[in-house]
Amino acid sequence: MKGIVFDLLEEIVAREHGDRTWDQLLERAGVEGVYTSLGNYPDSELMKLVAVATEMFEIPVPDVVRWYGRNAMPLLADRYPGFFEPHTDARSFVLTLNEIIHPEVRKLYPGADTPDFTFDASQPQHLTMEYRSKRQLCALAEGLLYGAADHYGQSIEIEQPECMNRGDQRCLIQIAFSS
Repeated sequence: MKGIVFDLLEEIVAREHGDRTWDQLLERAGVEGVYTSLGNYPDSELMKLVAVATEMFEIPVPDVVRWYGRNAMPLLADRYPGFFEPHTDARSFVLTLNEIIHPEVRKLYPGADTPDFTFDASQPQHLTMEYRSKRQLCALAEGLLYGAADHYGQSIEIEQPECMNRGDQRCLIQIAFSS
């Protein structure tokens, strides 16, 4: 996993809970915590941090991961405004993941392993997104979707009738957009 994921997590935890909490999280997870944006780190380090955050904040793993994704989106918008500026709504932004955003992410962060998405955009206020990733971080995708909606001043409702974490072959995320 790319170091930017860890850098964003550190920034969010420190902002919301203080630097000391980030240090405690690292210590309790048994990870070194020296991350560089371009570095590669084992996925297991993130999962250790999430597991400890679940204990410390007393919220379930999917909620920690969603919280992280939602709070990471404004930081990503600040760092990479070119991805966000061409769009006026979250739906059009999300539809650029495969063709624009993820190829650019792989240029910025060589070796980045991004998830694959398939979209059904046949309904104007709805989007069905198939998520496939060996990491099975669909809760992160949900959090990022909520963060994108926040960025564009929208509300969304998400349902996930299929989920790899529940034994399904894929994650199917249904998003309803409203202004």
